[in-house]
Amino acid sequence: MAMEAADPDANAPGDLEWSTDGRSLRAIGRWTIDQARLVEARLAGLRTEGGGALTVDLSRIAALDTAGAWLLFRALAQLRQSGAEIELAGVRNRHKPLLDIVAQIHAEKPEGFHPRSTGFLGLLEQLGGGLIRALIHGRDLLNFYGLVTVVFARTVANPARLRPKALVTQIQETGLNALPIVGLLSFLIGVVLAYLMSDQLTRFGAEVYTVNLLGLSITREIGVLLTAIMIAGRSGSAFTAQIGTMKVTEEIDAMGTIGLDPIEVLVIPRVLALMITLPILTIWSDFAGVLGGAAMTMVALDLSPAQFANQLKEAVGIDDVLVGLVKAPVHAYIIAMVGCYEGLRVQRSAESVGRQTTLSVVESIFLVIVATAAFAVLFSILGV
Repeated sequence: MAMEAADPDANAPGDLEWSTDGRSLRAIGRWTIDQARLVEARLAGLRTEGGGALTVDLSRIAALDTAGAWLLFRALAQLRQSGAEIELAGVRNRHKPLLDIVAQIHAEKPEGFHPRSTGFLGLLEQLGGGLIRALIHGRDLLNFYGLVTVVFARTVANPARLRPKALVTQIQETGLNALPIVGLLSFLIGVVLAYLMSDQLTRFGAEVYTVNLLGLSITREIGVLLTAIMIAGRSGSAFTAQIGTMKVTEEIDAMGTIGLDPIEVLVIPRVLALMITLPILTIWSDFAGVLGGAAMTMVALDLSPAQFANQLKEAVGIDDVLVGLVKAPVHAYIIAMVGCYEGLRVQRSAESVGRQTTLSVVESIFLVIVATAAFAVLFSILGV
C-alpha cells in the first residue's frame, strides 16, 4: 500500500497516453468505478491513424476494478475498429485474473450492444433469431442422439459395462414411485371423459357408445400421451436437475478425470430404465382410466359392471392396446434424451439448473406431442 501511495499516478483518473512515435500506449492512473466518469470522458473519441501493431503498456495502472477493466477493453475495441492490432504488455500479476475474465466476456460479444429493432422489423428479427436458435438446438440434440446411440451400441456389445444397480435404481424412481400419481390422474381423466361423452351422446340416444369411445380413446391415444406428459414433468425434469446439479458441483468433471464416460454412467441407465417403465406405466394408466370411466358411466348411465365389461370387450381389441404401447418406448426415449441433454448443458450456476429444467419439460412435452401426431399419420396410412 505504501508503494502504491508513493506512485504519482496513484490518485489520478485512468487514462491512455500515446508515446512520441504514436506506436504504443501507456495506461496510467486509477481505473476504478469512482473514476469511471472521468475515464470515459478522457477516452471518448480515442482513435489511431492507420493499422498495424499497437502495444498497450499496463504496468502503470495504479488500481483496477471490474468497471475499469471493462472501460479499458472497450477502449481497445475502439482502437481495433480503427485497424490496430493490439498487444498488451506489462500486466501486473494482481490485475491479470480480472483482466482475463473481462477479456473472455468481451470476446464473446465483440460487436458490443445493439438496441433491439421495434415494430415490424423487430418482429422479423425475433422470429428469425428464434428460428436460427431452434435449428441450432435441434442440430445439437441430434448430435447428442448420435453420441448416445454409439455408446448404447458399445454397451450392448459389452453388457459388462452396464451398471445394474444404477439401472434398478432408475427403474424404481421412474416406474414404481410414479404409479400413484399416474394412476390417480388417469382415473380422474377417465371420469371426466366418460362424463363429457355420455352427456353429448345421450342427446342422440347413443349413450351406450360412451364405452366404445372411452375405451378406444384411452387405449390408443390418451393413456400413453397422458402418461408421457406426466413422466416428462416428473422424471424428465428430475434427470435434468440431477445431472445439472452434478455439473455445478463438478462431479461430471471428476468422472472424466478418473476415466469414466458420463454418457455411459449417467445417460444410458436413465434411458433404458424409462424405456422399460413407461410401457408398464401406460398399461397401468389405461387400466386406471378405464376404471374411472366405468365408475362414471355406472353413475351417469346406470350401467352395470357386466354391461360395461361386455361393451368394452366388443369395442376394444388387443390391437388397440398394442397401438398405444408401441408409442411408449419412443416417448420414453425422447423424454430421457431431452432430460439428460439439458442436464449436461447446465452452466455452473443454480439459475442455469432451473432454466434448463424448465426447458427440458417444455421440449419433452412438445416432442412427445409431435411424435404422437406422426404416429397418428403413420397409422392412418397403414390403416391400423
